[in-house]
Amino acid sequence: MRTDSSPGTLPAREHLPAAAAGTPVLDVVIPVHNEEKDLQPCVLRLHEHLARTFPYAFRITIADNASTDTTPRVAAGLAARIPQVRSVRLEQKGRGRALRTVWSASDAPVLAYMDVDLSTDLNALLPLVAPLISGHSDLAIGSRLAGGSRVVRGAKREFISRSYNLILRGSLQARFSDAQCGFKAIRRDVAQVLLPLVEDTGWFFDTEMLVLAERAGLRIHEVPVDWVDDPDSTVHIVRTATDDLKGVWRVGKALATGSLPLDRLTRPFGDDPRDRELPDVPRGLARQLLGFCFVGALSTLFYLLLYSGFRSFTGSQIANALALLVSAVANTAANRRLTFGVRGRRGAVRHQAQGLVVFAIGLALTSGSLAALGAATPDPAHSTELAVLIAANLAATVLRFLLFRAWVFPDRTTTTWGDDTMRLQPVRPYDTDPRDFR
Repeated sequence: MRTDSSPGTLPAREHLPAAAAGTPVLDVVIPVHNEEKDLQPCVLRLHEHLARTFPYAFRITIADNASTDTTPRVAAGLAARIPQVRSVRLEQKGRGRALRTVWSASDAPVLAYMDVDLSTDLNALLPLVAPLISGHSDLAIGSRLAGGSRVVRGAKREFISRSYNLILRGSLQARFSDAQCGFKAIRRDVAQVLLPLVEDTGWFFDTEMLVLAERAGLRIHEVPVDWVDDPDSTVHIVRTATDDLKGVWRVGKALATGSLPLDRLTRPFGDDPRDRELPDVPRGLARQLLGFCFVGALSTLFYLLLYSGFRSFTGSQIANALALLVSAVANTAANRRLTFGVRGRRGAVRHQAQGLVVFAIGLALTSGSLAALGAATPDPAHSTELAVLIAANLAATVLRFLLFRAWVFPDRTTTTWGDDTMRLQPVRPYDTDPRDFR
């Protein structure tokens, strides 16, 4: 049971309670399509491992998505013979569709999946799900690219995997290290809110789920794994890579336009120290300062370039006003999203209007500085003008941050979606190395 904590302490996420007899804590899903050869050895090996090492009740669910061989018969036979095994049949293909269907209907508090080839060493399964059981994390992934992982695979797959993750980092700012390792787990309460937002039904399902979870501020635990490539894998690399790139474009576009309703996901699970209200400790100040400085550096450079361009055909005061106006609009938009985390179009016009008021104050400071310079030196050098403007902009920047934080983007305790208002509060070394298989 959750207990109250004194101010300044960090209440942990809730540890899953001990399950009643027969109720599984873990549901491991094995999505399959035409895997009549590998299915039975996989299930028997996984069941033996869980029965021998896993300290909680468990279930193994075979998610057969539109197999046309004898896979359904093999799955039914395993379910009939082993009490902890069940079989689910889907009439459409797609690993993502299979996982969403089974996970959405499961009653187990921790949901996992692994590929039928069992390329990942099963000793990583308990470390994968333990942080979810304890309440420390929301999702967990096996990583072949994390420090400590030991992987055996060909140069072609190694190149594709690392290139794909570089694309994710460059385009979607992903921080997790391995999107496509078929070894993941998620808490059911998290899945119930996250899965409806994931559109993909194929191989990109994993990546989309992780990107949305990360953008929503959920905690993703990574486990270095021992992994041996399956040379008989039926995955079509070129088609999968093409579909993944299409998914990256779709998700990137949705994130850029603010069309994803990530507000409904933002920190809804567990307690977050950033949500604690402590005396004399402004919430999110350090992160906001870093974001504001980054945006400010870029907008100052943008402003100086604009000023130099406008100054070539007009006077200093008009060039300053035009450059400051254009850069102020861009600065408000960037700070709105990156520094203060405001997404979507709601309130954007009001924020820009308030930003223009802040712009007017900055204009008064910089214009006054130019006027003072003109009074002191009738024909100042261009470099002197820039130096004066930089100093004036530094003063205006400090004032801009204070006004943005206190007036334009204040830290509110309530947020409104449509006609509903919700108060935001915290809710509560190895014996065997895979490289020896060469």
